[in-house]
Amino acid sequence: MQDRYLGRTGLRVSELCLGTMTLGRETSEADSGKILDRYKAEGGNFLDTADVYTRGASEEIVGSWLQKQNRDDFVLATKVRFPMGEGPNDVGLSRKHIISGVKESLRRLKTDYIDLYQVHAWDPRTPLEETLSTLNDLVREGLVRYIGASNYKGWQLQKAIDMSEKNGWEKFVCLQPQYNLLTRATEWELIDVCENEGLGVIPWSPLRGGWLSGKFTRELSKPPENTRIAEADKKGYSETWDMYNNETTWNLIDTLIEVAKEVNKTPAQTAINWLLNKRGVTAPIIGARNREQLEANLGSAGWSLNDNQMARLDRASDLFVSYPYDQAAHDQRTRGRE
Repeated sequence: MQDRYLGRTGLRVSELCLGTMTLGRETSEADSGKILDRYKAEGGNFLDTADVYTRGASEEIVGSWLQKQNRDDFVLATKVRFPMGEGPNDVGLSRKHIISGVKESLRRLKTDYIDLYQVHAWDPRTPLEETLSTLNDLVREGLVRYIGASNYKGWQLQKAIDMSEKNGWEKFVCLQPQYNLLTRATEWELIDVCENEGLGVIPWSPLRGGWLSGKFTRELSKPPENTRIAEADKKGYSETWDMYNNETTWNLIDTLIEVAKEVNKTPAQTAINWLLNKRGVTAPIIGARNREQLEANLGSAGWSLNDNQMARLDRASDLFVSYPYDQAAHDQRTRGRE
């Protein structure tokens, strides 16, 4: 696995980031350790978690595993924003909640610093100045090395960058958005902001909850049992069967399977490799409920789709775009041809 610089920083991270949302939820601590060991053996050094993942269990498992490693060999990322308790200040991006959140994350992770501390989503109720100045203080105190954002809109990200620049505060160095063959709207503004401002992009859900894994084909009339899609409605996930059971999805999946056969890879590996080759992307975040899933996802690195294959997947995953994004979409399609 190769390393890449995270945006314009000097921080080097592996080209596949290991997401740990499943640890402590679908995956036991013992099996989590095997997944982490295998990722390390392949040269992986970039671990992403969040305080809210299984209400802290993911951070605790990662922290216990890191106790047996050389801490400085790994880039550890976590997040703050969502409820961790029942109190009125146990949620959001206020100074109080961020400071409480970082201290609790450090305790669970059993470390004295976090490499990348990310706001998990926009907080409309807290002044942005309060959030950004608090994050700046955490960096100055040495508790956090870099800061980032997740699930921001384009204007929110640009406003945060400009405000930090104006006040001499630490700026976001990366964005963690949803981005995959079924979620291309990320390209309309967010990727442009990240490229213009030097932020790395670490996409979550590169397989859209399993839709791009190869398990789903147009012959199905319902999702297979024991899949995330089968559970989506019950658990409130957004990648439901009704949302994606349409001709647009099946046409894309047909093309994905066709390209995968050409390169002798799985559809999942092909979908992640497409993302690895998209502009602005530093490291897709791969998840795994077990060692077998991890092995499959690791096979997405170390090779590359050719220009023709990338273009076919781009065309098959094109979204209908209305004003004012239609010109941006056109520019994206014709990039490099002029």
